[in-house]
Amino acid sequence: MTYETVASAVQQGGAVYFALLFAAVLVYAFWPKNREKFEKAARAALDAEE
Repeated sequence: MTYETVASAVQQGGAVYFALLFAAVLVYAFWPKNREKFEKAARAALDAEE
């Protein structure tokens, strides 16, 4: 096993890990159950000024 082989495998693994993590974040962000929580957080700064 050479350095190039290991480096390539690690890079591919990291890319797959990043893609899965990114997909999980998107699913969490767009899950209908979380809608109210995100809308409340979006209004928090505006409501604090009043």
